[in-house]
Amino acid sequence: MRAVVVNSFGGPEAVEVVETEVPRPGARQVRIKVAAASLNPVDAGVRAGVFGGAGERIGLGWDVAGTVDAVGAVGAVGAVGAVDAAGAAGAWSVGDEVVALHYGAVKPLGTHAEYVVVDADAVAPAPATVDAVHAATLPLNALTAAQALDRLEPAPGRSSLLVTGAAGAVGGYAVRLAARRGIAVTGLAREGDEEFVRSLGARHVTSDAVADREFDAVLDAAVLGEPALAWVRDGGRYIGVIPHAEPASVRGVETGAVEVSADGARLAELVRLLDEGVLTTRVAETYALEDAAKAHARLDEGGVRGRLVLVP
Repeated sequence: MRAVVVNSFGGPEAVEVVETEVPRPGARQVRIKVAAASLNPVDAGVRAGVFGGAGERIGLGWDVAGTVDAVGAVGAVGAVGAVDAAGAAGAWSVGDEVVALHYGAVKPLGTHAEYVVVDADAVAPAPATVDAVHAATLPLNALTAAQALDRLEPAPGRSSLLVTGAAGAVGGYAVRLAARRGIAVTGLAREGDEEFVRSLGARHVTSDAVADREFDAVLDAAVLGEPALAWVRDGGRYIGVIPHAEPASVRGVETGAVEVSADGARLAELVRLLDEGVLTTRVAETYALEDAAKAHARLDEGGVRGRLVLVP
C-alpha cells in the first residue's frame, strides 16, 4: 500500500509517498480502509522534527474517515490474528463506516495511507450527514476543543471565556461547544472573520488586544502564550493546545495545555452533534495522496480556511 512518511526532517520536500506492507490489526484493534484523512498543523510539526524521532521513518496523519476492513481477533492464549470477512473488535464489524483519531506524533504509519490500524476504542460511527472528506476533519480538532473545555471547567451562566484563534479549526469548535453550554464566549479572530465567529455563538468578537478585559478562562487555540495569559483574571485558568508549551503561572492563574487523547465514545458524541447541525465542518481543498507534499506546501503558505484533506 501507499503511505506518506518522512525519513528526515525538513519542509514539504521531506514528505515522501512510499510503498509498504498493509498493517494487520492486533487484539482490540481495527484496520480502516482510508477514504479521507485531513492534514493538520501537527503534521507539519512532525515533519519539521518538533516532536523528535530523528533517524526513524515516521508516518503522518492523525484523522481518518473510512471503512473497517479487518478486525483483531484473539484465538488461543497469546495468539492474535485478523478477521477479514467477519468478526468484531469491540462493537466494530467489517464494513462499518467510521471515523477515528490515530494518536501519536512519532509512529511508523499514520492515517495518510491507504490503510491504517487503530485501537477499537478510538473509533466512532461515521457521520450520516456529511461525506468522508468532511468527516475526516472532525476527530482531532473537535476532540481537542472538547477536552480543553473539560480542563477549563467554565460554569454556565457564570464564567466568561476567551477563545483565541476563534475562527480556526480548534477555536471554532471550542466557541460552538462552549456557547452551547451557556458560556459567555468572546472570540479573538482576524478582521473579516467576525460574522463567522458570531455564527458559532460567540457573544463578542474582537480582532484587537483585549487587555482591558479579565476573563475567568482563556483557551489559547492561537498559541499566543503570555499575551493570552495576561487576559485571565487573577486565580483564573489558561489552557493551551501544545503540551508543555504553556506559559508559567502568574497571579495565581492555573496554566496548562491539553494533550488530546483518542476517545471513541466522546468522538461519537461529537459526530452526533455534527449530524444534528450543532457542529459544522470546513474543507479548504482536497489532494490526492501522491500530492501530499503539495498539500504540505499549501499548509505552510498559511491563510487556509478549513482543512486540507488527502484522498487515497
